[in-house]
Amino acid sequence: MTETVVDPADSGRATSGPAAFDPAAAAAEATERILAATLHGDHRGVVVDSPPGAGKSTLVVRAARELAATGRRLMIVAQTNAQVDDLVLRLARQEPELPVGRLHSSDADPYDKALDALPQVRTSAKAADLGDLDVVVSTAAKWAHVRGVEPWRHAIVDEAYQMRSDALLAVAGLFERALFVGDPGQLDPFSIVGAEQWAGLSYDPSASAVSTLLAHNPELPQLRLPVSWRLPHSAADLVSSAFYPYTPFRSGTGPEDRRLSFGVGSDGSAYDRVLDEAAESGWGLLELPPRHTPRTDPEAVRAVALVVRRLLDRGGAATSTAHSAPTPVTADRVAVGTAHRDQAAAVRAALLELGVTGVTVDTANRLQGREFDVTVVLHPLSGRPDATAFHLETGRLCVLTSRHRNACVVVCRAGVADLLDDHPSTEPVQLGVTVKFPDGWEAMMATWDRWSGHRVVWRR
Repeated sequence: MTETVVDPADSGRATSGPAAFDPAAAAAEATERILAATLHGDHRGVVVDSPPGAGKSTLVVRAARELAATGRRLMIVAQTNAQVDDLVLRLARQEPELPVGRLHSSDADPYDKALDALPQVRTSAKAADLGDLDVVVSTAAKWAHVRGVEPWRHAIVDEAYQMRSDALLAVAGLFERALFVGDPGQLDPFSIVGAEQWAGLSYDPSASAVSTLLAHNPELPQLRLPVSWRLPHSAADLVSSAFYPYTPFRSGTGPEDRRLSFGVGSDGSAYDRVLDEAAESGWGLLELPPRHTPRTDPEAVRAVALVVRRLLDRGGAATSTAHSAPTPVTADRVAVGTAHRDQAAAVRAALLELGVTGVTVDTANRLQGREFDVTVVLHPLSGRPDATAFHLETGRLCVLTSRHRNACVVVCRAGVADLLDDHPSTEPVQLGVTVKFPDGWEAMMATWDRWSGHRVVWRR
């Protein structure tokens, strides 16, 4: 019997062969190809597309170490201070002898104070103070204010799809060559103003750095990481097909490697039954009666909180590989994802009423890049009378449903399929603008179709 094998070198084209898919070998081969293009290629830039949990940070740290080992001065650009501090800590752990600069703002508390305990890390608000170091790391916002320094020979731009093109333009003069690493399925860069006036222009400041870069430099190598080490086997195929149709990926684990079990049996409630379904299949859909509701739907919010409460009460335990011991799913290993901040605040209040603390509750924007054993998601379309462009944003649903290592429970009112049928996408067509794909409407329908097979109906 043969198996279809995805070769990381062929951008997703499938071939048939007798060998089983080896995720470690595929990831290693892709990494070596990326490093070869970065270290020895002729192009001024290399773009790397990465699915959720594929090891973007690991790749960035390894590329930084190898570039530094060749004597090339390197600047690293990340999008948030938390990302910068995490990269500096990773570099310090893996390369203790490598001098690293942490360029920060002049704010009162500009970086993680854990960096002060690392002798190889130098911090400063002035780039000139760090110019003699092999590696300097900072946010795109801080790099944009750097002037009068010798350009770095190489740059690594982390989370490049979260970076706006105007931010890239502001720092492009600081380096000669660059490696851009990011997740194309995540949310687009945030903008506080409407961007319609720039649509179709050659430099749209609201577009991502990568999309603008490739539009003007289509010859740049665009490589990818082919394996997600976060998503379980039960989730990778849906997330890949719904959100990454042109850059497919596989899970690094097999069907039996990830398990969720409970020390306390089910009490027969809908909350316990949906948790049992999620433990068995990786997905669970708790469907409430159809109704148009306020955004902070009290019934849906309480249902989300009760699912979390029962998960903790039943002593959930997660197994990450076939041979590892179960690890208790404590509150810090659980997350709740919502579309809006007021929904997140309502869920936090409901959890406090139930005596639950320590669970991460936040919007998709703030959950990007994070991972948990179990996630509970309040569906963006739950209780809505319409399907707006905000709620059909592909990246939002992708983030919400790709943070888990073992299982994901979706809470939603019935009627999503009917809502999508009644509200087809009617966004205006703009000349010169690349059509965004995958389409949010199609991604919503594809995920709903799958989750409907794992539905538990909630009744009063």
